[in-house]
Parts: sequence; C-alpha cells; structure tokens
Amino acid sequence: MKVTAVAVSADLARRAENAGLNASAPPQQALIDGWLIRLSPGKAKRSRCINALAEGSLPLPELLARCQRAFEAAGLPLVVRITPYTQPADLDAQLATLGWRAFDAADVMVLAALPELGSDAIQLQALDGPAYAQLVGSLRGSSALEIAAHAERLQQSPVPYQGFAMREGEALLACGQIAREGCIVGLYDIFTPPEQRRQGHARRLCLELLRTAASQGAAQAYLQVGADNPVAQRLYAKLGFQLAYRYHYRSAADLDSASA
Repeated sequence: MKVTAVAVSADLARRAENAGLNASAPPQQALIDGWLIRLSPGKAKRSRCINALAEGSLPLPELLARCQRAFEAAGLPLVVRITPYTQPADLDAQLATLGWRAFDAADVMVLAALPELGSDAIQLQALDGPAYAQLVGSLRGSSALEIAAHAERLQQSPVPYQGFAMREGEALLACGQIAREGCIVGLYDIFTPPEQRRQGHARRLCLELLRTAASQGAAQAYLQVGADNPVAQRLYAKLGFQLAYRYHYRSAADLDSASA
C-alpha cells in the first residue's frame, strides 16, 4: 500500500522523531562522536541500533569501527537506522556503496490534532512494564532475554509507558501502549491475536488509547508501522494518521527481519 503524506508540517514530523527517540531509549545507550548507539538485547531494532544524530568529526571508517567494537562487546550486530534527519546527509548512500543492505522500512505516521472522542464504554486492563512485556512477547514469540530487555526498557524509559490489554472475559482481544511526552503521544505495540483479527478490535483499542492520552493532556499523536503492513496502515489512515516520513535500517550483517 502506498501512503501519501498530506499537509504534515516539518515541525510535527521532527517532534514525532524526537519523541520516538526518547520513548524508545534503553538504559544501554551512549554517544560516540555525535552518534547515539543503543545496545539493548531486546527484539525491537530501534533499541539496538545507531541513530546518527550529528555529522561528527571522525572519518566514517573510524567512526564505524568504534561503533563496531561497542556492538561486538554487547553481542549485537551493527545496525544503522536511516531517517530524513540522519547525519551526514549522504550516510545512506555511503553505506550502500560499502555493500550494506537496506531492510525493514517503516513509516512514521502522525495525527496533527486528536479528534473529540466520546466514551465507547471500553474497559482496558492496565499492565505494568513486566506484565506487558510478557504479554506482547508471548504473542510475538520473543525469547526470554528479549522479553526481559523489553521490560527493562519500559521500566526505565524517560517517557513513561502505559500498557493496556482489551479483554472480553478471559479472551484477549488486543493490546497496546502509549508513551506521552508533553502534548504528543506515541502509540506502540498495537497487537491483535490472530484469532481476533478483522473484527475491529485494533480500531477500538486505538480510539480508547487516544481518549486516555487526550485526558492526560495529549493533543497530537504519532506511531511507527511497517511499510509492508498495508492492513495496519489502512487502519491508521482511517483514524486520521498521515505519513510524515519513512525510515529504514542498514547493516553489513545478515539479519532476520524483526520488530522496527
């Protein structure tokens, strides 16, 4: 599915990027010559990659070598996240020339103004970080190490997460998280079990999450969704989200696709 950006301000797109960086911050991160390296052993690549925030002063081979040593010490492959804000601006082209493979493109979508939302009488079960990480990890087939790393990141995040499950009796219909920073809120880990899909549960959950965030002071929203997930993209577009920008990853390692 092709998603077209319509009247998304550069300011909102940049604030969504900054909010997403803050919300996904693991405790294992550091700066190397202006590059933010993240070394969580979790499943989400945004918590175990490089975000090249500044051009830096080191030659690219030396900077990559320094980062490589840090990732090797953490037992992780070296992965770079490429966004419209990546520095230097031609880093993507330079890595491509080195033979680094591009993979797992994802779209950042934004909602410029939360709509007026009345109550739909949906009761959500609030879950703490470890409980939510266990729930979504079991649904996604995450390893015990990945679940523990996810829980650690949620518990120590500088932007507090709130995780919720939507149930009918004992049956899980959907689950999701919000991370609000000031007036902007991120929707994360929206997940519907396979047997509950195509019944409108994800839409109802997202609306309730947006209501919850609005009641706490949020006025705008953002989310990240795989570029190869047209079903989710259609859902978010119907909720009013618009494409702000697309990012992808590059690595010289042979990696399997995983969470963005």
